[in-house]
Amino acid sequence: MTRTAMLSPDRVPDIKELHAAADDYDVVRRAIAHIRGNWRQQPDIDTIAEAAKVTPTELHHLFRRWAGLTPKAFLQALTLDHARRLLRDSASVLEATYEVGLSGPGRLHDLFVTHDAMSPGEWKAGGEGLTLRYGFHPSPFGIALVMVAPRGLAGLALADSGEESAALADMKSRWPRATYVEDNEGTAAVAARIFDPKLWRPDQPLRVVLIGTDFEVRVWETLLKIPLGRFTTYSDIARTLDNPKAARAVGAAVGKNPVCFVVPCHRVIGKSGELTGYHWGLTRKRAMLGWEAGRVA
Repeated sequence: MTRTAMLSPDRVPDIKELHAAADDYDVVRRAIAHIRGNWRQQPDIDTIAEAAKVTPTELHHLFRRWAGLTPKAFLQALTLDHARRLLRDSASVLEATYEVGLSGPGRLHDLFVTHDAMSPGEWKAGGEGLTLRYGFHPSPFGIALVMVAPRGLAGLALADSGEESAALADMKSRWPRATYVEDNEGTAAVAARIFDPKLWRPDQPLRVVLIGTDFEVRVWETLLKIPLGRFTTYSDIARTLDNPKAARAVGAAVGKNPVCFVVPCHRVIGKSGELTGYHWGLTRKRAMLGWEAGRVA
């Protein structure tokens, strides 16, 4: 199945801003890697800055600009204790989400996403007859591979420099019979819509096309209901789908999500509170959660 989003941007994306964001992410990535390895010691800003290869002042200002948080607050947002506290707030985070309703504040889905689903026949055909335009663009989380179908955003992958070919091959393997056309210029506006919060407008939604099996699409639609800055578990999603024994299958579907960040599979954690795996890397998952925490703080 697939689902679709409106692609008309508010303004022409500023490529210098996007490149600056990519440079920022390289620093943040190094800082988060150090935090992850030493979080129990709660490293101070001098230690983190040294690991990130910038001065403490540069690191402080970067985090304030990038995430809206101080480095100390960012560290706290990424600790496992934080994840466990969120889980203890509600027996089921998703149940709390439904009580909020679709108009709840701070939700990426409400801000700028609508979606459609591809028919099972189209998915079964491996994308045959489907043309996907793609381009590589800088983002706050590394290099973004943006893939656009006629009906909207169909794929979003993230990679580090030098991994572009592998990211493209991974996405192509999902729909092996589709036609792929490189179009960096044509996909730049979509990249800007995704990563610039100023362009998250409910009156101009980004249409997302979900391409997968019926079960996978149901899981991905459930992911869209997780509020910004919150978490859920594979078991919670399985219960929401009226199939409480399907946690493992849910995990597989989450791992196959072709539209990362927009369909927020990074907000799913293990039952114990562990962040667990992430197709595009755990460091990037932590970066996304910290970036989002800065927008709901």
